[in-house]
Amino acid sequence: MTALTNKTFSFIAEDVDKGKRLDLFLVERLPELSRTHIQRIIAAGEVTVNGKAGKANYKLAPADYVTIRLPEPKPAEIKAEAISLDILYEDEDIIVINKPRGMVVHPAAGNYEGTLVNALLRHCDRLSGINGVSRPGIVHRLDKDTSGVMMVAKTDRAHLDLARQIKERTAGRKYVAIVHGNIKENQGIINAPIGRHPTDRKKMAVVFTNSKEAITTFQVLERFGDYTLVECRLFTGRTHQIRVHMAYIGHPVVGDPKYGPGRQRFAIMGQALHAAELTFQHPVTGERMSFTVPLPDDMRAILEELRRR
Repeated sequence: MTALTNKTFSFIAEDVDKGKRLDLFLVERLPELSRTHIQRIIAAGEVTVNGKAGKANYKLAPADYVTIRLPEPKPAEIKAEAISLDILYEDEDIIVINKPRGMVVHPAAGNYEGTLVNALLRHCDRLSGINGVSRPGIVHRLDKDTSGVMMVAKTDRAHLDLARQIKERTAGRKYVAIVHGNIKENQGIINAPIGRHPTDRKKMAVVFTNSKEAITTFQVLERFGDYTLVECRLFTGRTHQIRVHMAYIGHPVVGDPKYGPGRQRFAIMGQALHAAELTFQHPVTGERMSFTVPLPDDMRAILEELRRR
């Protein structure tokens, strides 16, 4: 990929791309843009193939020269708010933060204030516009009640590169969770596709139709009889992935209001799941970076109680 400007990118089709639709070709190279979004950009005349306006269903030939101009994002209507941020690292391209449990990442219906995006808009002079006005800078998400380390992109260039690393699984994401039950295996791999729950559309589930590949590995850190402390690593990034996968194998995350048992023993507002470590390559300098954050107080309190038993 060659960056012509901050908003225009070019690609050269290779032999393996022969016969591939133009929109699918661009989805593969710009993974943070949905196929629908790319089709709109194509329809607006912002994509060319060999200097001529392209069509979404155009079949590529080797050496085709494709350019796409990303439209400037509309000014964000989400208001900036003076919300404290736990910043682990910041430069001109990225910002890495430790998100507290209870903070929503970006505004959505019924929740337009108090989010990480509201705080970022106040703190940063600029944020990547690739994900639109409601999610500026957001490369990946953490659920509202999942705490831990997140990376945010200040520029589109940084955003695209970080998203590529997540897609290609070169960025590492390690989580720590307290789950129900005694996991007998010391480690394991959960390779089970995730999609919308067939009857409850607000939930995700392991389903084998209309689903996407989902891979989680786990390693037992400590056992407490009725509970287990585990480390989980993500190799894909599906919605609620760890929560769904752990429930699928019979060990839901403690405190999980959506996938866990109804009655909760511990004083925790939400699931006992923490993004403990994030490793990636800086999108501009190429430096390998790693950030680790300790468990929040509520999870430490649960572990202390379990260890006293």
